[in-house]
Amino acid sequence: MPSSAWFRQNCEKCLAATVWLQSIFLLLVRLYWGWQFAQTGWGKLHNLAKVTGYFASLGIPFPGLNAPFVAALEFAGGLLLILGLASRPIALLLVGDMLVAYLTADREALLSILSDPGKFYGAAPYTFLFAAVLVLLFGPGKIALDRLFSGGRAGSR
Repeated sequence: MPSSAWFRQNCEKCLAATVWLQSIFLLLVRLYWGWQFAQTGWGKLHNLAKVTGYFASLGIPFPGLNAPFVAALEFAGGLLLILGLASRPIALLLVGDMLVAYLTADREALLSILSDPGKFYGAAPYTFLFAAVLVLLFGPGKIALDRLFSGGRAGSR
């Protein structure tokens, strides 16, 4: 039977491996969903008149100001997520962006979160929201510029 020291040592190795797996997972989330946010923002930036009209049809206040703001937030925020730079503040803004998307464009899906969860997580903002919440809660991981610029203290554990 293995000794308790052997068991503790191997548990510590496993824990260390999970920290790196978490960082790799967060990197993949940031790369994929950062790119998705950037593409969505880029598309909005190049169709501001259409986006402004859509925002107006949803009843979003000041659509002429909100459309370029959201487009720039999604584009620049996506790029910052990819880099892992200002990750948590950007993730917080993107969470707000996706919550507004749910409230305005997918209100029925939002209201059916308990009665029909499939409708909620099948809505367009869901995966964007989920990715932004992951980065907000867990940070960008160890493979991020945030960590580099903070002297190795930022990011997830």
